[in-house]
Amino acid sequence: MKTLNLFLLFCFCVTLSFGQKKDADGWVSLFDGKTFTGWKPAENPATFTIEDGAIVVFGPRAHLFYEGPVGNHNFKNFEWKAQVKTMPGSNSGMFIHTEYQNTGWPAKGYEIQVNQTHTDWRKTGSVYSFQDVKDVFVKDEEWYTEHIIVQGKKITVKVNDQVINEYTEPDTGGRTGGNAGRKLSSGTVALQGHDPKSKVYYKDVMIRILPD
Repeated sequence: MKTLNLFLLFCFCVTLSFGQKKDADGWVSLFDGKTFTGWKPAENPATFTIEDGAIVVFGPRAHLFYEGPVGNHNFKNFEWKAQVKTMPGSNSGMFIHTEYQNTGWPAKGYEIQVNQTHTDWRKTGSVYSFQDVKDVFVKDEEWYTEHIIVQGKKITVKVNDQVINEYTEPDTGGRTGGNAGRKLSSGTVALQGHDPKSKVYYKDVMIRILPD
């Protein structure tokens, strides 16, 4: 009986560490559709609200960082995906290998662009300013899946299961100087509120941790 109790306690701790919504394929939900449990906003928290099971990003520049228990919010090799819907003229982003900071654009990690019709020519799927995408693959006001795979030195971006960008980081790492943080290492993920005129929705935010 003692052995059984210890086993059950171990399973309970593992569940707490990796989330209670891990499916058979290893995907874990990072957003419960009702609260911001596990997430920490920066700069302008009111930019982020919840509506009909989705995170609504609408307001002044802000970033919403995952700070929860899954993977101790420190991911190296992983897959991250969400259902996304952009409104006309809107801009946002999904950050990888980043870390919480109070203000400004995240200094660490890479931004994967979310943008169909904003004036910025870098469109959805761009590894922002490193390997950019000019084509548009989906329409505003329609849900689509944005899927980011980070494995070693490679970032793969899929839109609705179609690979639209594959970026391999040089052996020398990311940029130097003011952009020294732009390199693959490890870190958390974040959603971007770009500007007061941009409105973007995210739901079914999932992550799958891959072997090192």
